[in-house]
Amino acid sequence: MKQYPVNLKIDYPEKSNKLTALFRLVLIIPIVIILSIISSYAEALSLAVVLMILFKEKYPKWWFDWNLALTKFWLRIAAYALLMRDEYPSTETDQAVQVELPYPDVKKDLNRWMPLIKWFLAIPHYIVLVLMFIAVVFCTIFAWFAILFTGRYPKGIFDFVEGFLRWSLRVNAYAFLLTTDQYPPFKLG
Repeated sequence: MKQYPVNLKIDYPEKSNKLTALFRLVLIIPIVIILSIISSYAEALSLAVVLMILFKEKYPKWWFDWNLALTKFWLRIAAYALLMRDEYPSTETDQAVQVELPYPDVKKDLNRWMPLIKWFLAIPHYIVLVLMFIAVVFCTIFAWFAILFTGRYPKGIFDFVEGFLRWSLRVNAYAFLLTTDQYPPFKLG
């Protein structure tokens, strides 16, 4: 079976910092504000990419690079918020979050008309991801207590949350980043 072109891997920490885990919701506020300011511009760029693919059959490399950098940034913030990593999310380096998101050759890899309906085709994924997000919240609360008492993030929960983020990334790459026409699989792995 061919591997899906978009992938995510977050390095599992052997130990977690109890103190930063205790105050994580407060510590994350500044970087979330930065992400929200930057993301407001990203939505307009997504529409521009749709128009470029539709009418010019091009995906400008600098737009792809911007989208890739922003995607890596929000995934670092998500890993930090969900207690998966202790290092504060960097605005520059990838840290322990590896993202595979290939640059598409629009004329060869993408159907120019698909951006008009991809968001609609992804609706089943949105439904599943919303339900999974509820489970991720409960898992993160459990992991928070586990970290406070043992200093370790439970590996099974880590794998589940990482799988959720991977699935979210694949749906985002398909429906909004428009880097692939391959429909995302309904799986965590």
